Amino acid sequence: MAKITLSKLRHSYYPTPKQPSDYALKEIDLDWNDGGAYALLGPSGCGKSTLLNIISGLLVPSEGQILFDGKDVTELTPDKRNIAQVFQFPVIYDTMTVYDNLAFPLRNRGRDEETVKTRVMAIAEMLEVTDMLDTKAAGLSPDNKQKISMGRGLVREDVNVVMFDEPLTVIDPHLKWKLRSKLKELHQRIKATMIYVTHDQTEALTFADQVVVMQDGEVVQIGTPVELFERPAHTFVGHFIGSPGMNVLPCTLTDGQAYFGDQLVALEGAIIGEPNGRTEIGIRPEFVALAASGLPATVSKVSDVGRHTVVECDANGSKISAIIDGAGPEKGSPVFLNFQQNQTRLYVDGWIATQSQEAQS
Repeated sequence: MAKITLSKLRHSYYPTPKQPSDYALKEIDLDWNDGGAYALLGPSGCGKSTLLNIISGLLVPSEGQILFDGKDVTELTPDKRNIAQVFQFPVIYDTMTVYDNLAFPLRNRGRDEETVKTRVMAIAEMLEVTDMLDTKAAGLSPDNKQKISMGRGLVREDVNVVMFDEPLTVIDPHLKWKLRSKLKELHQRIKATMIYVTHDQTEALTFADQVVVMQDGEVVQIGTPVELFERPAHTFVGHFIGSPGMNVLPCTLTDGQAYFGDQLVALEGAIIGEPNGRTEIGIRPEFVALAASGLPATVSKVSDVGRHTVVECDANGSKISAIIDGAGPEKGSPVFLNFQQNQTRLYVDGWIATQSQEAQS
């Protein structure tokens, strides 16, 4: 396995890019430690697949370097980088048995049959496919085909990194959870460096130790799933992660205090610097409560989602969602909303602009 470093990386599909909008990837600096589980998360077109292709060697970046354990591999072809990649659609040989599919990457590199058998049996046991080793791959279900594709990426012990490009896209929803759990289990057992590309927040948050959130070719936040949920560094992260996403409300600043309409809103901490730009308040629905007094609002929609109830309200022309236990009020009911202060933050031009409680202590 290898530590992967991306240094001042930029990429454009134009031969002579002239402005920032010409770049599919803005400047990116990242370090991924040996043996970690990482996810690249973002909507379609944000640059995550471009970044994965640069790491794998399928693309050479317009600017910057890719380092594996400090060695510059920017100009190396994929076969020289010693990587494994699992794609959206299973890459297997239908005419081969499951055993031969798993063995192929090892035989292709001249490994002896004893080593091949040891590794194939170990991976088959981990993937729970031992009973189908003699089965032709053509007869497998889509989820089992993708299992074998994953196994082909994991069977080699000498790879620097295993990369997954939305590997569960073609899998039925009821089977995705099982494969996600299996992949997480495999990582914990073999400790390979893994990078998982997805637009699905559930896949990213359940697989990765660290998630890299991307938007428009930029990295907007890197953190653990808990950090991304509890303290989004950007309104995009707050909106993209969570269901429903973070409430983002327009506000004004007067004498260092935030107002939503004419209502004073207490923030988690002091405002950083002297904000000059678009100012907004961010608060997740989990930290909005219905109360006897507070911000007046009108209920516009109530959704019982099983584990809790989502109450959507209108206040000063903005939609505010609250997550509550039990039944919600009737549509059209007047209510009062309270924001949990330590989870209420100011954002300026999308970026967080309040000090955390830890920073103030």
